Amino acid sequence: MSEIGAGDVLVVVRLDRLARSVSHLLDVIEELSEKGAHFRSLRDPIDTSTPQGMFSLQVLGAVAQLERALISERTKAGIAAARSKGRLPGNPGIRERRPEALAKMTAVQRASYGARVQSNMNAWLPTVRRMRPDHNWDDVARVLKQRGVDWTPERLRRAVKWLVTERLADPKLLDRASPRLPEDRLMTLVAGISQSNPDLSLRDIATQLERLHERTPRGSAKWSASSVKNLLDRARRLGLAGEPLAP
Repeated sequence: MSEIGAGDVLVVVRLDRLARSVSHLLDVIEELSEKGAHFRSLRDPIDTSTPQGMFSLQVLGAVAQLERALISERTKAGIAAARSKGRLPGNPGIRERRPEALAKMTAVQRASYGARVQSNMNAWLPTVRRMRPDHNWDDVARVLKQRGVDWTPERLRRAVKWLVTERLADPKLLDRASPRLPEDRLMTLVAGISQSNPDLSLRDIATQLERLHERTPRGSAKWSASSVKNLLDRARRLGLAGEPLAP
């Protein structure tokens, strides 16, 4: 999904190879539509590039909406019936704050959170390792956002803390970022951007800095390739960056 672009077509053998439910399928197709891509199932009459396929999709959407409504009605009826008999809905152990039930719930939540963190950690953890603790969490989150990984600083720090607790990351990543002079901060920020994506040219890095609303060492909002090169050259002398980049 992350590699699909405008004009591409995602093809599957049948629907159950892509989605867990009708509502999940509709969410995936909506994501494809936002990217300007299409979807086709070989064994089902769905091809979003054709009018007939879109009609089939709309029928599935109506079925999913009806299914959700029926489930909601049955749930409400079951709760009302239970209350009429003096029973309260929900897990009795959680409601009564029993320690064993709370511990089990916490373990399940932690396992679920850990699975989510590990599912895409390869997309963001290398950048965190390169930038922390030289940069604060705001800077790291902003660089990741430019690469399509949308984290808030708080969520990012919490994910790294979980990895450190599970011994999957270096505890030094959580060290407090030391105050830096503005130019030192820009130097390490440029080095971090370059290291996180070695394919970027000097002009590409300048564009990213402008999108991040970073000012040049002289206070200008407009970055040039030479300004980026000066900071990268200084970073290389300090061992913070690799080989020179193309303009």
